[in-house]
Amino acid sequence: MSSRVPPLAGRGDLLRLFLPRFTRDRNDRINMKDYQLLQQKYVVNTYPDRHITLIKGDGVYLYDQNNQKYLDMMSNYGVSIFGYNNPHINKFLRNQLKNLVVLHGSFNNNTRALASQKLIEKCKGYYAKVYWANSGTEAIEAALKFAVLATGKKKFISCIGGYHGKTLGSLSATSGEKYKNPFEPLLWQFKQVTFGNEKELEKAIDKDTAAFVVEPVQGESGVIVPPKDYLKKVRDICNKHNILLIIDEIQTGAGRTGDFLASEEVSADILCLGKGLAGGLPVGATIVTQNIANKIPKHIHTSTFGGNPFVCAGVIKTLEILDDRLLNQVKNLGEYFINKLKAIKSDLILQVRGKGLIIGVEVKDKRNALLKFLQDEHVLVIPAGENVVRFLPPFIITKENIDFTVEKFKKCVDSL
Repeated sequence: MSSRVPPLAGRGDLLRLFLPRFTRDRNDRINMKDYQLLQQKYVVNTYPDRHITLIKGDGVYLYDQNNQKYLDMMSNYGVSIFGYNNPHINKFLRNQLKNLVVLHGSFNNNTRALASQKLIEKCKGYYAKVYWANSGTEAIEAALKFAVLATGKKKFISCIGGYHGKTLGSLSATSGEKYKNPFEPLLWQFKQVTFGNEKELEKAIDKDTAAFVVEPVQGESGVIVPPKDYLKKVRDICNKHNILLIIDEIQTGAGRTGDFLASEEVSADILCLGKGLAGGLPVGATIVTQNIANKIPKHIHTSTFGGNPFVCAGVIKTLEILDDRLLNQVKNLGEYFINKLKAIKSDLILQVRGKGLIIGVEVKDKRNALLKFLQDEHVLVIPAGENVVRFLPPFIITKENIDFTVEKFKKCVDSL
């Protein structure tokens, strides 16, 4: 099997690994449109090409144009938390589609109003109001602007290894020179401290600091879980020095860790959500306390599509489906998955870590080769950090799906 994997061109180079196993003759394509060729020709080349064309989804599976199915253990980078073609989500969205899809925020709307109420209530009374956007990075952009409005300051602290998006404001908070170098100087002033080290945070605060931006679990940098009481200590430090706490739950929120919020033990001043919050539709939410809301004037930050009724219908149904039973299932399945991965004996595996159904396996090297192997075995996973295989499966997976994945992962590790 290992003979099918092309040699690595360098760490992080996914493109070469996902080259086709063979090159077809043009005659083989006469009756089948080459969507891969079309996409690579007409879409700006900002992503590596995984060299499969997926055209439909059902449950925990994605299907290519040859009707070959792939077990989805990445849920579209954490978005499709209920899998694909969920009948409850689809029925609710079809009903909304008949009524109203988009509506400017200057008009009131029943679906938007209910989605906002249910989201604030789901956050257990810590927060007062929500600003709706279309993506996670937009939610962070709003959070930073709201922090400046609330404090009059423009200096922030974020974490080494943190990922908050790629638009200019969120990119300023994001760690990693590969994303930032071409665009410097970036917005405002950010200082980065070690994730999980509250003492380093306290030393970094000065009289001009507006806020500290942090993820409960660092997903993009390798599924890094902080010490247990880290967020509580962070909250106390922010209170002591009178700075705002912005918690980025774009990847960990909406049930990913087995609680609706991974930060449920503390209250932030500003909370950011996205990804799976609308059951697969594009969404961003910046949730604020009443004190912050009081400092935000009209017209200062708006979005034409933010909070549109169609997406808000997805939010309402998502919050309804994410009941205690399902959240407990995420916890239990996550524990089962992590233990099964830890049981694999291999010198290639350095560590298995995670919380709920956000799981990372750190390997010595050959991470990209593992991704390619698993794809060849019809299991789709994604990278994180430099050498981490990341699993972000839909919440509807079963133990049988996990067993199948672990079996294929062990086969791939053994082959390498």
